[in-house]
Amino acid sequence: MDKKLRSSLIKSKASELGFFLCGISRAEHMDEEAARLEAWLKKGLHGEMGYLESHFDKRVDPSKLVPGAKSVISLAYNYYNQEMQEDPSAPVISMYAYGRDYHKVVRKKLDHLFDFIRQTYGDVTGRVFVDSAPVLERDLARRSGLGWIGKNTMLIHPKKGSYFFLGEVICDLELEYDGPIDDFCGTCTRCIDACPTDAIAPQGYVMDGSSCISYLTIELRGEIPPRFEGLLQNRVFGCDICQDVCPWNRFSVRHDESQFKPVSGLLQMTREEWMDLSEPVFTRMFEGSAVKRTKYEGLKRNLEFLKKK
Repeated sequence: MDKKLRSSLIKSKASELGFFLCGISRAEHMDEEAARLEAWLKKGLHGEMGYLESHFDKRVDPSKLVPGAKSVISLAYNYYNQEMQEDPSAPVISMYAYGRDYHKVVRKKLDHLFDFIRQTYGDVTGRVFVDSAPVLERDLARRSGLGWIGKNTMLIHPKKGSYFFLGEVICDLELEYDGPIDDFCGTCTRCIDACPTDAIAPQGYVMDGSSCISYLTIELRGEIPPRFEGLLQNRVFGCDICQDVCPWNRFSVRHDESQFKPVSGLLQMTREEWMDLSEPVFTRMFEGSAVKRTKYEGLKRNLEFLKKK
């Protein structure tokens, strides 16, 4: 079977599993991305996320993660939800955290895809990833033609927007490779102008991770610096602001993944209920959710910080 047919069958199976984008790139050292990552780390723009400094060689070369790898299959899984939190004064969580933790949902589908590849093409060596290893997933997806990396540093597709999760299958199967698409951000600066903490560089394309609301409310383990008081725009877990204002997200369509439906009662919580959140309610409400990443103490820290505005 030739590379083109192999690739076509894999993309067809990916679609069957619910992925709405699939592209393939060569597994090779990424010189340009390596230089950019090194410069970003040297400036300390990753804040306390020290793990981003680890395994640098693996981050910039997928063949180091899977010895002998020839191909990276990049996939996108939609999570866009049109439902909103009902109380406009309630603390806001990112849309991606409304339902079940995406790591579990997408990982299972990637496992099914890799099983299909092995059953179809024989003894294929590979691994699947969903934000679970030192993988530059946005860069690999860009190389695979799934979109361009916008001024807000998110991957954007001209017909799908940016509300999607990324996953990869890195394997030693030789496939037909897709190429990058053009950048269509143009002169737009909506994401830059809208970011309340000025985390996006004035020219775009560079994110000061240590100032990003997602970092402050999820990754940061200590106290949120006082200089951010009044700037979180009621965000308590993650931030969608730069995506909400992106014109390309007018093409986003509602997901059809039952496991991403909002947890029962979540969108109906009032500001008072959020502020009085107890640990038992937190445990029940966010069982199996990405919000568990902050732990109860972290979420309470964020809620208390909102009171300082």
